[in-house]
Amino acid sequence: MEMFNAIFSVDVFIALMIGVCGGMFIGAMPGLNATMGVTLLIPLTFGMNPVAALIMLTSVYTSAVYGGSITAILIHTPGTPSSAATADDGFALARQGLGTQAVGMSTVCSMVGGAVSGVALLTLSPLLAQFALKCNALEYFLMGVFGILIMGGLSQGAELKGILSGVLGLFIGVIGLDPVYGVPRYTMGNIYMEGGIPLAPALIGIYAISQVLVSVEEMASGKKMIFDDPRKALDGSLVPKWSVLKGMTGLILKSSLIGTIVGIIPAAGGNVGSWMAYRMAKNSSKHPELFGKGSMEGVAASEAANNAVTGGALIPLLTLGIPGSAVAAILLGGLMIHGLQPGYDLFSKFAHITYPVIWGFILANILMGIIGLCIAKQIAKVCVVPMAILCPIIIALATIGSFATNSSYFDVIVMACGGALGFVMRKTGFPVAPLSLGLCLSSLVEANWQRALVLSRGNMLRYFLRRPISIGLAVLVVATLVSPFVAQWFRSQKIKKGAE
Repeated sequence: MEMFNAIFSVDVFIALMIGVCGGMFIGAMPGLNATMGVTLLIPLTFGMNPVAALIMLTSVYTSAVYGGSITAILIHTPGTPSSAATADDGFALARQGLGTQAVGMSTVCSMVGGAVSGVALLTLSPLLAQFALKCNALEYFLMGVFGILIMGGLSQGAELKGILSGVLGLFIGVIGLDPVYGVPRYTMGNIYMEGGIPLAPALIGIYAISQVLVSVEEMASGKKMIFDDPRKALDGSLVPKWSVLKGMTGLILKSSLIGTIVGIIPAAGGNVGSWMAYRMAKNSSKHPELFGKGSMEGVAASEAANNAVTGGALIPLLTLGIPGSAVAAILLGGLMIHGLQPGYDLFSKFAHITYPVIWGFILANILMGIIGLCIAKQIAKVCVVPMAILCPIIIALATIGSFATNSSYFDVIVMACGGALGFVMRKTGFPVAPLSLGLCLSSLVEANWQRALVLSRGNMLRYFLRRPISIGLAVLVVATLVSPFVAQWFRSQKIKKGAE
């Protein structure tokens, strides 16, 4: 009863509604995504109740993924990468005059997929937390390293760049005073840097400002940034017919399970989950010839799976500190800002925070479906907002949020530097997700390594060999390090055979 009182308190419910509605609008804006939305909102959560803050952030996460389907269906422009599989079939249906039905199906399936993953989060997380209880400093160090390395897989075909990006994040994260000896490191004599690189302004710069710079470059190159009005494709009721939904119940549930499982796998992401469910739907469909040309089954499978990924990605985040997606890496920063460390303590010492957040996540998905059916036509208007108007608004919000963190102009400078670094990395093919994760986990990785050195009593090899979990994690770390070179070798061999 106390948990539900926490969820339905005034401040928490307002935060929930802001997260759901704000996430939809963010996801529907071409060029914005869930990662940017969560990043921009983190500074607003500093003075908030941790339950309200985390519910708002997770609500933005799942709602933004759904919002991306609106632009994917109406203007063939996925608002988020997770909605790419929806774009072809959804847009084809819209051109056939079925845009209303496609958006309605997307809304219901996103709600079901997110709710199913929320139930999985509620039931599986405590079990996985029991495993976390068996881990010590060395295991947490290796899990942190593994999470950073596996996040490099977000950049397919450039895995080595992803790993280097994560390592760069670790190096940036150790700037400041040494946690054991109190000696300044890499501060260049700047007293502001002795406290370390402020996390929230750095994340805002890396994601939000760098994306603005990319959009400005596209506008300068003459790329069309103002879209045709999609509202004319939304005539009629958005509520799908029960006869249609009933025939797709099995497909929606299977796609939700696929998305949840894919979300648990670190670095797989919503785009992988949606494409896997889409392929499954096509293979099992009675009309596979319609896929890509206007299949309601394709929209249902893709949207159920990509929202199911959101809850799945939170499972390894909360229990092991390993984010299952780029947005989950940002949420890790939100947890740490509120003094919460992933692991068993979240489900014991801080259970009064964790369980209301999980139930809030489930409720957010249900409200997302209800509100989405009511206001999707209004959200469609966001699609026509020019980036020339949107970019200055984003910069203003980012600057205010960064300054408000500590009322320091140094934080604004950090934001600007993070934006410049993120822009350069995007242009050179380096993914920014591993960079941000390395920055978030640097203190955790370093502290647990130093703690492991103390516990080993001068013999790290013997201490390591006596811990089977550490050995397993070390094997995963080595495999992750080697895999980019193996993948590159296979690609080169394939190119050679093609040339012959």
